[in-house]
Amino acid sequence: MLYRQTIRWARAAELALAIDAGRERAQEALDALRRQRDDDRRPYLCLPARTDDLPAIEARAEAIRASGVGDVVVLGTGGSSLGTRALLALDGPALGASSGLRVHVPDNLGATLMDAVLRDLDPARTHFIAVSKSGGTAETVAQTLTAFEAVSAALGPTRAAQAFTLVSEPGDSPLRRLAGQWGVATLDHDPALGGRYSVMSVVGALPALLAGFDIAALRRGARRVLDQALAPGADPARVPAAEAAVLGHVAGEAAGAAIAVLLAYDDRLAPFTRWWAQLWAESLGKRGLGSTPVAALGPVDQHSQLQLYLDGPGDKLISLVKPVTAGTGPRVAPALAAGAGEGRLDYLSGRTIGDLVDAEADATAEALVRRGRPVRVLTIDRVDAETLGALMMHFMLETVITAHLIAVDPFDQPAVEEGKQLTRAALRGTGDALAAAAMPAGLVSDLGVSAA
Repeated sequence: MLYRQTIRWARAAELALAIDAGRERAQEALDALRRQRDDDRRPYLCLPARTDDLPAIEARAEAIRASGVGDVVVLGTGGSSLGTRALLALDGPALGASSGLRVHVPDNLGATLMDAVLRDLDPARTHFIAVSKSGGTAETVAQTLTAFEAVSAALGPTRAAQAFTLVSEPGDSPLRRLAGQWGVATLDHDPALGGRYSVMSVVGALPALLAGFDIAALRRGARRVLDQALAPGADPARVPAAEAAVLGHVAGEAAGAAIAVLLAYDDRLAPFTRWWAQLWAESLGKRGLGSTPVAALGPVDQHSQLQLYLDGPGDKLISLVKPVTAGTGPRVAPALAAGAGEGRLDYLSGRTIGDLVDAEADATAEALVRRGRPVRVLTIDRVDAETLGALMMHFMLETVITAHLIAVDPFDQPAVEEGKQLTRAALRGTGDALAAAAMPAGLVSDLGVSAA
């Protein structure tokens, strides 16, 4: 078993007609997805079964290793980095130790963060992988230009060119043009593959291979989910991604569940929840529709968010990803627990850390169900590459099926372009005029505080 999905919601029985109608629409989505995969129209549906693209990626990874570097820096943001972070986090801090390479993903552009990358890493032993589907993403372009200048200043332009790899779609883009001028090695990003759906492509595969990650297992897990979901005659009620999409849609329509929470009970899955949040928000948030994703981590967020989920507005669909951890981790010595006196810690005596986390996840789900919240639990036996591939494909399918149910395009992001245009205008010195023209009348307050 890669994962098992359990959905519990007290109102499901009274909303049976709406759920049945949702399943009929989900069937349409599954049929369309099957045709798209069979016709090779959507690369994310075809990647799990592919192997022909891996030799070129592995060859580039081997060339980077052979250059003698100790650090690899992935320059990218959003869909160009969040999936990579999810892969690299899988085996915790030790991931990549066997390969001798440390892979860094400073995906959030920041002046101090970029200063640290260029200050703390040895340019002679660092390789940079710049990832931008369009080849013009402002954050990635800025990262790449500043990194290339720093490496050129230290080693000269010829050595600097050998220290970079570009992943971008073919065409005349700023990064493609610069890579050609510099003589930088370039790998193609599939133009038909959206960034947030690209984790199993060269985008995630190249840095993950450098860290010793099993890309074949990732794709194998994804393919198992696809094969089950898109089998001819598959019943949506028995396809986990379809059933979850139907529940979320019905909960949103009938119960006002406008927030989707993904609460993972393992630190290694924290970046995975961030990857999911982008996938969900950017694919579904259109025309006033969609639900707000919240990436959460258990048990820590039981102490920061659970009060709201239990006793606040009933506007959330809450999903738990629960690895089976019972019996794992350090064990509490009975003699030490007894030292607290009066049986205060008898519930911990002889128990492992995994026992406590396992019990907390179960208890959280039960408490939410008792409060009438719609709850979905995804139970996984192992946190490994195959399971992560299965979960990623599950949520891609769930997202696309949900998009079908609410009639939006899950592959575009039209509203984001306005912010990009305003950013470029501000840097060119025309931003004030644009902002003033577009800003509605309102109240402005300015609180200035200074220290002598």
